[in-house]
Amino acid sequence: MHFQLFLRCSTLVGAAAAAALIAALPARAQPPRPVAAPAVLASPEAAAPPAAACAVTIEQVRFDHPLPRSARRVAAGKPIKIVAIGSSSTFGAGASTSAASYPSRLAEELTRRLPGNEITVLNRGVNGDELGGMLARLDSAVIAEKPNLVLWQLGTNSLLRDRSVPAHAALLREGLARVKAAGAEVILIDPQYAPRVLAKPHVDDMLTLIAMAAKSESVGHFHRFELMRRWYEAEHLPFATFVSADGLHMNDWSYACLAKGLALAIAEAATRPTATATGPQVGR
Repeated sequence: MHFQLFLRCSTLVGAAAAAALIAALPARAQPPRPVAAPAVLASPEAAAPPAAACAVTIEQVRFDHPLPRSARRVAAGKPIKIVAIGSSSTFGAGASTSAASYPSRLAEELTRRLPGNEITVLNRGVNGDELGGMLARLDSAVIAEKPNLVLWQLGTNSLLRDRSVPAHAALLREGLARVKAAGAEVILIDPQYAPRVLAKPHVDDMLTLIAMAAKSESVGHFHRFELMRRWYEAEHLPFATFVSADGLHMNDWSYACLAKGLALAIAEAATRPTATATGPQVGR
């Protein structure tokens, strides 16, 4: 009995001594445990493909004619008032807000390109309007504002409603004569390149009529149709990038790119290194 108690005590003392000895020894370095990288939750914006870049060069949008009256105002640092008349693609149908329409975006672009001038762009677009309706409100909506420059977008609704294209020639000449007599310069903007427009048989006739009017009346011509066709055919952008789901109206991206191209063309035409900026002070 005493012997067993002695053995048990000896065992306990030995175990305690061993534990104390182990505690006194330097700790062995342990290999680091792998730490999992923190999970990154992708936001919907991060997961979506990046938006297409809007690349417009002056070679694509340069007007055949300069803007001599606007050039004089630019050179003198005077305010420039622009009125945009047209239908739904001027009004801004398809844009998320009115601030995303092309006239609103154009004001921002021109202010950046012509910082020495106060730029005003008035939106006089009416959804569904045609050339006859635009002429009927030309005095009150455009001429009464005493603009320096008029942007005239036309042709799309007439195509959609299968109107006679030749009948537009006389109306367009009349409108251009009235605007020019009021002292404003003019830029014509042709229809958009969109599926519902392309489905119409007389698109080329309308494009030709507008181009011939611009040439014969010596006014600017912004080739919107060709610019948008380039997005589709040369840059291989799907229609969903620049056309709304209705297959007709532009969207925020294309309105912004249109405004960028227009601003580039207007600023270039109003700052060409010619005698236009210092020539005779005729008109406004």
